[in-house]
Amino acid sequence: MPHHSPSWVLKLTMGLIGMFAFLQVYSVQAILPVLITDFAATEVQAGIVVGATVLAIAIMSPFLGMLSDAVGRKVFIVGALLFLAIPTALIAQSPSIGWMGVWRFLQGLSVPGITVVTIAYIGEEFEGRAVTELMSFYVSGSVLGGFMGRFLLGHLHELIGWRAGYYVMAAMTLLGALWVTKMLPASRQFVANPNFRSAIQTLGEHLVNRYVVTSCLLGACVLFSLVGCFTFINLHLADTPYELSTGALANIFAVYLLGVIITPLSTTLLRRFGSARTVRVAVVVSMLGVLLTLVAPLWGVVVGLAVMSSGVFITQSATISYIAVNVKKGRSLASGLYYMGYYAGGTLGAWLGGIAYARGQWSLTVWLLLFVQILALLVASMGMIKTKSHAA
Repeated sequence: MPHHSPSWVLKLTMGLIGMFAFLQVYSVQAILPVLITDFAATEVQAGIVVGATVLAIAIMSPFLGMLSDAVGRKVFIVGALLFLAIPTALIAQSPSIGWMGVWRFLQGLSVPGITVVTIAYIGEEFEGRAVTELMSFYVSGSVLGGFMGRFLLGHLHELIGWRAGYYVMAAMTLLGALWVTKMLPASRQFVANPNFRSAIQTLGEHLVNRYVVTSCLLGACVLFSLVGCFTFINLHLADTPYELSTGALANIFAVYLLGVIITPLSTTLLRRFGSARTVRVAVVVSMLGVLLTLVAPLWGVVVGLAVMSSGVFITQSATISYIAVNVKKGRSLASGLYYMGYYAGGTLGAWLGGIAYARGQWSLTVWLLLFVQILALLVASMGMIKTKSHAA
Protein backbone atom coordinates (compact mmCIF):
# COMPACT_ATOMS: atom_id res chain seq x y z
CA MET A 1 0.00 0.00 0.00
CA PRO A 2 1.32 3.46 -0.81
CA HIS A 3 2.70 5.16 2.30
CA HIS A 4 3.87 8.34 0.66
CA SER A 5 1.74 11.45 0.54
CA PRO A 6 -1.06 11.23 -2.08
CA SER A 7 -0.67 13.35 -5.24
CA TRP A 8 -2.43 16.71 -5.44
CA VAL A 9 -4.59 15.38 -8.30
CA LEU A 10 -5.83 12.61 -6.04
CA LYS A 11 -6.48 15.04 -3.18
CA LEU A 12 -8.35 17.34 -5.55
CA THR A 13 -10.36 14.40 -6.91
CA MET A 14 -11.33 13.32 -3.39
CA GLY A 15 -12.40 16.89 -2.63
CA LEU A 16 -14.48 17.02 -5.83
CA ILE A 17 -16.15 13.67 -5.10
CA GLY A 18 -17.16 15.04 -1.70
CA MET A 19 -18.35 18.27 -3.28
CA PHE A 20 -20.54 16.66 -5.96
CA ALA A 21 -21.96 14.18 -3.45
CA PHE A 22 -23.33 17.06 -1.36
CA LEU A 23 -23.99 19.73 -3.97
CA GLN A 24 -27.65 18.66 -4.24
CA VAL A 25 -28.43 17.46 -0.74
CA TYR A 26 -29.23 20.84 0.83
CA SER A 27 -29.38 23.13 -2.22
CA VAL A 28 -33.13 23.58 -1.76
CA GLN A 29 -32.70 25.27 1.65
CA ALA A 30 -31.76 28.64 0.11
CA ILE A 31 -35.02 28.81 -1.88
CA LEU A 32 -37.43 27.47 0.78
CA PRO A 33 -39.21 30.82 1.31
CA VAL A 34 -39.70 31.04 -2.49
CA LEU A 35 -41.05 27.47 -2.71
CA ILE A 36 -43.51 28.14 0.11
CA THR A 37 -44.84 31.05 -1.99
CA ASP A 38 -44.64 29.34 -5.42
CA PHE A 39 -46.34 26.13 -4.34
CA ALA A 40 -48.46 27.61 -1.50
CA ALA A 41 -46.78 25.12 0.84
CA THR A 42 -46.59 24.90 4.65
CA GLU A 43 -43.41 24.99 6.78
CA VAL A 44 -43.74 21.27 7.45
CA GLN A 45 -44.03 20.51 3.69
CA ALA A 46 -40.95 22.65 3.09
CA GLY A 47 -39.11 20.67 5.76
CA ILE A 48 -40.18 17.40 4.11
CA VAL A 49 -38.74 18.53 0.75
CA VAL A 50 -35.40 19.04 2.51
CA GLY A 51 -35.81 15.76 4.40
CA ALA A 52 -36.74 13.67 1.33
CA THR A 53 -33.17 13.50 0.01
CA VAL A 54 -31.83 12.90 3.49
CA LEU A 55 -34.30 10.06 4.10
CA ALA A 56 -33.30 8.30 0.86
CA ILE A 57 -29.64 8.55 1.86
CA ALA A 58 -30.46 7.01 5.26
CA ILE A 59 -32.35 4.10 3.69
CA MET A 60 -29.74 3.29 1.03
CA SER A 61 -26.50 3.74 2.99
CA PRO A 62 -26.09 0.22 4.43
CA PHE A 63 -27.23 -1.53 1.24
CA LEU A 64 -24.99 0.35 -1.15
CA GLY A 65 -22.09 -0.49 1.16
CA MET A 66 -22.92 -4.20 0.84
CA LEU A 67 -23.45 -3.96 -2.93
CA SER A 68 -20.18 -2.18 -3.40
CA ASP A 69 -18.41 -4.89 -1.37
CA ALA A 70 -19.57 -7.28 -4.08
CA VAL A 71 -19.21 -5.11 -7.21
CA GLY A 72 -16.26 -2.77 -6.73
CA ARG A 73 -15.56 0.84 -5.83
CA LYS A 74 -14.76 3.10 -8.77
CA VAL A 75 -17.55 1.84 -11.05
CA PHE A 76 -19.99 2.52 -8.23
CA ILE A 77 -18.81 6.07 -7.56
CA VAL A 78 -18.96 7.05 -11.25
CA GLY A 79 -22.34 5.35 -11.81
CA ALA A 80 -23.86 7.11 -8.79
CA LEU A 81 -22.64 10.51 -10.04
CA LEU A 82 -24.16 9.90 -13.48
CA PHE A 83 -27.48 8.81 -11.96
CA LEU A 84 -27.57 11.86 -9.67
CA ALA A 85 -27.71 14.22 -12.66
CA ILE A 86 -31.09 12.81 -13.83
CA PRO A 87 -33.41 13.68 -10.89
CA THR A 88 -31.51 16.97 -10.51
CA ALA A 89 -32.64 17.96 -14.01
CA LEU A 90 -36.17 16.65 -13.32
CA ILE A 91 -36.58 18.93 -10.26
CA ALA A 92 -36.70 21.82 -12.72
CA GLN A 93 -39.94 20.33 -14.10
CA SER A 94 -41.70 19.89 -10.71
CA PRO A 95 -45.42 20.76 -11.05
CA SER A 96 -45.97 20.67 -7.25
CA ILE A 97 -44.09 20.50 -3.97
CA GLY A 98 -45.02 16.81 -3.77
CA TRP A 99 -43.30 16.04 -7.08
CA MET A 100 -40.32 18.06 -6.01
CA GLY A 101 -40.12 15.83 -2.94
CA VAL A 102 -40.15 12.73 -5.19
CA TRP A 103 -37.24 13.97 -7.32
CA ARG A 104 -35.37 15.03 -4.19
CA PHE A 105 -35.87 11.50 -2.83
CA LEU A 106 -34.43 10.02 -6.05
CA GLN A 107 -31.41 12.33 -5.74
CA GLY A 108 -30.81 10.93 -2.28
CA LEU A 109 -30.81 7.32 -3.52
CA SER A 110 -27.56 7.88 -5.40
CA VAL A 111 -25.64 9.85 -2.76
CA PRO A 112 -24.53 6.85 -0.61
CA GLY A 113 -23.12 5.26 -3.78
CA ILE A 114 -20.67 8.14 -3.66
CA THR A 115 -20.15 8.73 0.08
CA VAL A 116 -20.09 5.25 1.64
CA VAL A 117 -18.09 3.77 -1.23
CA THR A 118 -15.50 6.59 -1.28
CA ILE A 119 -14.78 6.11 2.43
CA ALA A 120 -14.35 2.36 1.88
CA TYR A 121 -12.08 3.08 -1.13
CA ILE A 122 -9.80 5.38 0.90
CA GLY A 123 -9.63 2.86 3.78
CA GLU A 124 -8.65 0.05 1.40
CA GLU A 125 -6.21 1.75 -0.94
CA PHE A 126 -4.17 3.75 1.58
CA GLU A 127 -2.91 3.55 5.12
CA GLY A 128 -1.42 5.67 7.86
CA ARG A 129 -1.23 9.39 7.29
CA ALA A 130 -2.48 9.11 3.67
CA VAL A 131 -5.88 7.94 4.99
CA THR A 132 -6.35 10.95 7.30
CA GLU A 133 -5.07 13.31 4.60
CA LEU A 134 -7.43 12.05 1.88
CA MET A 135 -10.30 11.75 4.35
CA SER A 136 -9.92 15.39 5.38
CA PHE A 137 -9.91 16.47 1.71
CA TYR A 138 -13.03 14.40 1.11
CA VAL A 139 -14.82 15.83 4.18
CA SER A 140 -13.70 19.38 3.28
CA GLY A 141 -15.05 18.81 -0.24
CA SER A 142 -18.37 17.60 1.13
CA VAL A 143 -18.64 20.69 3.34
CA LEU A 144 -17.79 22.86 0.33
CA GLY A 145 -20.50 21.02 -1.66
CA GLY A 146 -23.04 21.64 1.10
CA PHE A 147 -22.21 25.33 0.91
CA MET A 148 -21.96 25.57 -2.91
CA GLY A 149 -25.35 23.94 -3.45
CA ARG A 150 -27.15 26.51 -1.32
CA PHE A 151 -24.98 29.41 -2.48
CA LEU A 152 -25.31 28.66 -6.21
CA LEU A 153 -29.02 27.94 -6.15
CA GLY A 154 -29.83 31.06 -4.09
CA HIS A 155 -27.96 33.25 -6.58
CA LEU A 156 -29.05 31.33 -9.70
CA HIS A 157 -32.64 31.85 -8.58
CA GLU A 158 -32.10 35.63 -8.62
CA LEU A 159 -30.44 35.45 -12.06
CA ILE A 160 -32.43 32.83 -14.01
CA GLY A 161 -35.01 31.39 -11.58
CA TRP A 162 -34.61 28.20 -9.51
CA ARG A 163 -35.91 25.87 -12.24
CA ALA A 164 -33.20 26.87 -14.71
CA GLY A 165 -30.78 26.82 -11.76
CA TYR A 166 -31.38 23.10 -11.35
CA TYR A 167 -30.46 22.46 -15.01
CA VAL A 168 -27.13 24.18 -14.34
CA MET A 169 -26.57 21.95 -11.28
CA ALA A 170 -27.34 18.82 -13.34
CA ALA A 171 -24.78 19.82 -15.97
CA MET A 172 -22.16 20.41 -13.25
CA THR A 173 -22.78 16.93 -11.84
CA LEU A 174 -22.21 15.36 -15.28
CA LEU A 175 -18.89 17.20 -15.58
CA GLY A 176 -17.95 15.89 -12.13
CA ALA A 177 -18.67 12.31 -13.22
CA LEU A 178 -16.40 12.74 -16.26
CA TRP A 179 -13.56 14.10 -14.11
CA VAL A 180 -13.79 11.17 -11.66
CA THR A 181 -13.88 8.64 -14.53
CA LYS A 182 -10.62 10.06 -15.83
CA MET A 183 -8.73 10.92 -12.64
CA LEU A 184 -9.64 8.39 -9.93
CA PRO A 185 -7.19 5.43 -9.93
CA ALA A 186 -8.83 2.01 -10.21
CA SER A 187 -8.90 -0.08 -7.00
CA ARG A 188 -5.84 -2.22 -6.42
CA GLN A 189 -6.60 -3.61 -2.95
CA PHE A 190 -10.31 -4.36 -3.49
CA VAL A 191 -11.35 -7.97 -2.89
CA ALA A 192 -14.93 -8.76 -3.94
CA ASN A 193 -17.08 -10.22 -1.20
CA PRO A 194 -20.38 -11.11 -2.86
CA ASN A 195 -21.33 -13.46 -0.02
CA PHE A 196 -24.59 -12.04 1.26
CA ARG A 197 -24.73 -14.37 4.26
CA SER A 198 -21.40 -13.13 5.60
CA ALA A 199 -22.59 -9.53 5.03
CA ILE A 200 -25.68 -10.25 7.16
CA GLN A 201 -23.47 -11.84 9.83
CA THR A 202 -21.21 -8.75 9.80
CA LEU A 203 -24.33 -6.59 10.06
CA GLY A 204 -25.38 -8.53 13.18
CA GLU A 205 -21.92 -8.03 14.72
CA HIS A 206 -22.00 -4.30 13.96
CA LEU A 207 -25.41 -3.84 15.58
CA VAL A 208 -23.98 -4.93 18.95
CA ASN A 209 -20.59 -3.28 18.44
CA ARG A 210 -20.19 -0.44 20.93
CA TYR A 211 -18.07 1.64 18.55
CA VAL A 212 -20.55 1.37 15.69
CA VAL A 213 -23.68 1.98 17.79
CA THR A 214 -22.19 5.00 19.58
CA SER A 215 -21.07 6.50 16.27
CA CYS A 216 -24.51 5.99 14.71
CA LEU A 217 -26.30 7.67 17.62
CA LEU A 218 -23.84 10.56 17.66
CA GLY A 219 -24.19 10.97 13.91
CA ALA A 220 -27.98 11.13 14.25
CA CYS A 221 -27.75 13.94 16.82
CA VAL A 222 -25.18 15.82 14.73
CA LEU A 223 -27.23 15.92 11.53
CA PHE A 224 -30.50 16.51 13.37
CA SER A 225 -29.10 19.76 14.73
CA LEU A 226 -27.44 20.78 11.47
CA VAL A 227 -30.49 20.21 9.24
CA GLY A 228 -32.93 21.58 11.81
CA CYS A 229 -30.84 24.71 12.24
CA PHE A 230 -29.91 25.47 8.63
CA THR A 231 -33.35 24.69 7.20
CA PHE A 232 -35.51 26.82 9.46
CA ILE A 233 -33.09 29.70 10.01
CA ASN A 234 -33.97 30.52 6.37
CA LEU A 235 -37.64 31.01 7.22
CA HIS A 236 -36.65 32.99 10.32
CA LEU A 237 -34.36 35.29 8.31
CA ALA A 238 -36.79 35.66 5.36
CA ASP A 239 -39.40 36.85 7.86
CA THR A 240 -39.59 40.27 9.55
CA PRO A 241 -37.47 42.02 10.80
CA TYR A 242 -34.70 40.62 8.52
CA GLU A 243 -36.62 39.95 5.25
CA LEU A 244 -33.57 38.55 3.42
CA SER A 245 -33.76 37.65 -0.29
CA THR A 246 -32.66 34.23 -1.63
CA GLY A 247 -29.29 35.73 -2.62
CA ALA A 248 -28.76 37.13 0.86
CA LEU A 249 -29.81 33.81 2.42
CA ALA A 250 -27.34 32.06 0.10
CA ASN A 251 -24.57 34.36 1.35
CA ILE A 252 -25.36 33.49 4.97
CA PHE A 253 -24.35 29.93 4.13
CA ALA A 254 -20.79 31.17 3.70
CA VAL A 255 -20.40 30.36 7.42
CA TYR A 256 -20.37 26.78 6.19
CA LEU A 257 -16.99 27.44 4.60
CA LEU A 258 -15.54 27.54 8.10
CA GLY A 259 -16.04 23.80 8.00
CA VAL A 260 -13.61 23.54 5.09
CA ILE A 261 -10.93 25.20 7.24
CA ILE A 262 -11.92 23.57 10.53
CA THR A 263 -12.11 19.96 9.33
CA PRO A 264 -8.38 19.57 8.52
CA LEU A 265 -7.62 21.24 11.89
CA SER A 266 -9.74 18.65 13.65
CA THR A 267 -7.17 15.96 12.70
CA THR A 268 -4.69 17.80 14.95
CA LEU A 269 -7.21 17.92 17.82
CA LEU A 270 -7.94 14.21 17.40
CA ARG A 271 -4.26 13.29 17.51
CA ARG A 272 -3.77 15.28 20.67
CA PHE A 273 -6.94 14.60 22.67
CA GLY A 274 -8.52 11.48 21.15
CA SER A 275 -12.07 11.21 19.77
CA ALA A 276 -14.04 11.10 23.03
CA ARG A 277 -12.75 14.34 24.52
CA THR A 278 -12.81 16.18 21.18
CA VAL A 279 -16.48 15.28 20.63
CA ARG A 280 -17.58 16.47 24.08
CA VAL A 281 -15.96 19.86 23.63
CA ALA A 282 -17.27 20.22 20.05
CA VAL A 283 -20.87 19.48 21.11
CA VAL A 284 -20.72 22.11 23.85
CA VAL A 285 -19.35 24.61 21.31
CA SER A 286 -22.23 23.93 18.92
CA MET A 287 -24.77 24.34 21.75
CA LEU A 288 -23.38 27.81 22.46
CA GLY A 289 -23.70 28.59 18.75
CA VAL A 290 -27.36 27.57 18.67
CA LEU A 291 -28.09 29.79 21.68
CA LEU A 292 -26.36 32.72 19.98
CA THR A 293 -28.83 32.59 17.06
CA LEU A 294 -31.52 33.85 19.43
CA VAL A 295 -29.94 37.32 19.60
CA ALA A 296 -31.62 40.08 17.61
CA PRO A 297 -28.97 41.65 15.30
CA LEU A 298 -28.25 39.77 12.08
CA TRP A 299 -24.48 39.68 12.69
CA GLY A 300 -25.15 37.90 15.99
CA VAL A 301 -27.21 35.24 14.24
CA VAL A 302 -24.43 34.76 11.67
CA VAL A 303 -21.78 34.39 14.40
CA GLY A 304 -24.04 31.86 16.13
CA LEU A 305 -24.38 29.82 12.92
CA ALA A 306 -20.61 29.92 12.40
CA VAL A 307 -19.89 28.69 15.93
CA MET A 308 -22.63 26.05 15.73
CA SER A 309 -21.50 24.61 12.39
CA SER A 310 -17.83 24.53 13.46
CA GLY A 311 -18.74 22.42 16.49
CA VAL A 312 -20.79 20.10 14.30
CA PHE A 313 -18.02 19.60 11.70
CA ILE A 314 -15.45 18.72 14.35
CA THR A 315 -17.92 16.22 15.89
CA GLN A 316 -18.55 14.65 12.50
CA SER A 317 -14.87 14.39 11.62
CA ALA A 318 -14.08 12.85 15.03
CA THR A 319 -16.90 10.32 14.70
CA ILE A 320 -15.83 9.17 11.22
CA SER A 321 -12.21 8.76 12.43
CA TYR A 322 -13.50 6.87 15.49
CA ILE A 323 -15.11 4.30 13.17
CA ALA A 324 -12.10 4.11 10.85
CA VAL A 325 -9.71 3.47 13.76
CA ASN A 326 -11.85 1.02 15.76
CA VAL A 327 -13.71 -1.02 13.13
CA LYS A 328 -11.54 -3.27 11.00
CA LYS A 329 -14.02 -5.79 9.59
CA GLY A 330 -16.88 -4.88 7.24
CA ARG A 331 -15.72 -1.29 6.93
CA SER A 332 -18.09 -0.09 4.22
CA LEU A 333 -21.01 -1.69 6.05
CA ALA A 334 -19.95 0.09 9.25
CA SER A 335 -19.75 3.44 7.48
CA GLY A 336 -23.06 2.60 5.77
CA LEU A 337 -24.68 2.10 9.18
CA TYR A 338 -23.09 5.31 10.44
CA TYR A 339 -24.57 7.24 7.52
CA MET A 340 -27.92 5.55 8.05
CA GLY A 341 -27.99 6.85 11.62
CA TYR A 342 -26.60 10.21 10.55
CA TYR A 343 -29.21 10.83 7.83
CA ALA A 344 -32.08 9.36 9.82
CA GLY A 345 -31.25 12.10 12.33
CA GLY A 346 -31.26 14.67 9.52
CA THR A 347 -34.67 13.49 8.32
CA LEU A 348 -36.06 13.83 11.84
CA GLY A 349 -34.46 17.28 12.10
CA ALA A 350 -36.21 18.45 8.92
CA TRP A 351 -39.57 17.04 10.05
CA LEU A 352 -39.62 17.82 13.78
CA GLY A 353 -37.90 21.16 13.12
CA GLY A 354 -40.81 22.02 10.77
CA ILE A 355 -43.35 21.16 13.43
CA ALA A 356 -41.44 23.18 16.07
CA TYR A 357 -41.15 26.14 13.70
CA ALA A 358 -44.84 26.03 12.77
CA ARG A 359 -45.79 25.93 16.49
CA GLY A 360 -43.35 28.39 18.05
CA GLN A 361 -41.23 29.96 15.31
CA TRP A 362 -37.43 30.04 15.67
CA SER A 363 -37.23 30.12 19.48
CA LEU A 364 -39.03 26.78 19.88
CA THR A 365 -36.82 25.31 17.13
CA VAL A 366 -33.74 26.37 19.14
CA TRP A 367 -34.95 24.56 22.25
CA LEU A 368 -35.53 21.42 20.21
CA LEU A 369 -31.96 21.62 18.83
CA LEU A 370 -30.49 22.10 22.32
CA PHE A 371 -32.40 19.08 23.61
CA VAL A 372 -30.88 16.92 20.85
CA GLN A 373 -27.38 18.26 21.54
CA ILE A 374 -27.72 17.36 25.22
CA LEU A 375 -28.55 13.82 24.04
CA ALA A 376 -25.36 13.90 21.94
CA LEU A 377 -23.33 14.86 25.02
CA LEU A 378 -24.80 11.94 26.96
CA VAL A 379 -24.03 9.51 24.11
CA ALA A 380 -20.44 10.77 23.83
CA SER A 381 -19.90 10.65 27.60
CA MET A 382 -21.34 7.18 28.12
CA GLY A 383 -20.63 5.45 24.82
CA MET A 384 -17.21 6.55 23.63
CA ILE A 385 -14.35 4.58 25.11
CA LYS A 386 -11.19 6.66 25.28
CA THR A 387 -9.08 5.48 22.39
CA LYS A 388 -5.80 6.83 21.25
CA SER A 389 -6.30 7.99 17.68
CA HIS A 390 -4.01 6.03 15.34
CA ALA A 391 -4.16 8.80 12.77
CA ALA A 392 -0.40 9.16 12.76
